[in-house]
Amino acid sequence: MSQSIRHSRRSILRAGGMALIAAPHVWSRRARAQEQVLFVNTWGGSWTAAEESAYFKPFTAETGIKVRTVAPVSFAKLKAQVRTKTYEWDVSSANIVEFSQAVAENLVEPIDKTIVDPGKFPPGNITDFGAAGMTLATCLVYRTDRFPGGGPQSWADFWDVKKFPGARCLFNRSFTSLAFALLADGVPADKLYPMDIDRAFRKLDEIKPHIKVWWTQGNQSQQLIADGEVDMIGMWNARAQELIDRGAPLKIVWNGAENYGGYWYAPKGTPRAGLAFQFLNIVSRARPQADFVNLLPYGPSHPDAFKFISQETAAKLPTSPEHRRVSHFPDAKWLTPRLPEIRERFSQWLAS
Repeated sequence: MSQSIRHSRRSILRAGGMALIAAPHVWSRRARAQEQVLFVNTWGGSWTAAEESAYFKPFTAETGIKVRTVAPVSFAKLKAQVRTKTYEWDVSSANIVEFSQAVAENLVEPIDKTIVDPGKFPPGNITDFGAAGMTLATCLVYRTDRFPGGGPQSWADFWDVKKFPGARCLFNRSFTSLAFALLADGVPADKLYPMDIDRAFRKLDEIKPHIKVWWTQGNQSQQLIADGEVDMIGMWNARAQELIDRGAPLKIVWNGAENYGGYWYAPKGTPRAGLAFQFLNIVSRARPQADFVNLLPYGPSHPDAFKFISQETAAKLPTSPEHRRVSHFPDAKWLTPRLPEIRERFSQWLAS
């Protein structure tokens, strides 16, 4: 190699190094640009589509922060992220029971109230660790074409395989299934807690041979009932309503529905917690929640959202007085310290 070529290379490298020293702001801008991505844990399907329209696009438009989604929602993944400090996502939502467990196990980042000001929201909507999101319900749903004379009207009917024969499906969630079993066994909704766990499992033993699938994802539940693989199912109300609106022959039974709220939160230690709290600050507002509800009929936590929701839509929500009156509500305070043991026993029972 000639001396002139070596000199030329040294000159280029020296010039490049000087450029980096002289213009650090170029690299800092790039670094900041890379940081401005929020990874949101979501359920996928129509849930994510509704979030995209009601939450993600307005959030990006207001803040410039892009959103990337990661599915599915998983409590086990939350624990693994916090333990390893390796984060696939920075914000997620959970039902009141699992959210309470996450807080109890120190898996949730405390909310920065300089970003999310509780005073700008209805009392109780912003807690120390989360922001109230949607109210959901898990309901009994059946195919009307399989039961033209009328299908099951309670969880006792769901358990009655002689009167209502057909393939069945339930949500693979421990405390939900235990509550349905106790209701089927005649326990009144207001007497579910403290829960008789042994009695619930004995009742589950009766229905287990008739459960074709224990579903885990919302899209899966929709496909199973829409395709006629099962004749009745316990599923989320809005997923069922979405199919009905498309013309599917389904009926939602609100009697005995599990009615519960959910919370947005950031996992403990995520390096993008500040971005997550900016997101919570927007999704907790009335208008974005109304926009979400108008796409998927779950109930908003912000009461002013109803200003942007029609009476027809409001009547379909878990928050309607008619539906709440016949629903039951998980006791998060009672379940939280017992949930790991309940979940483990349920998993072993399924595998047995």
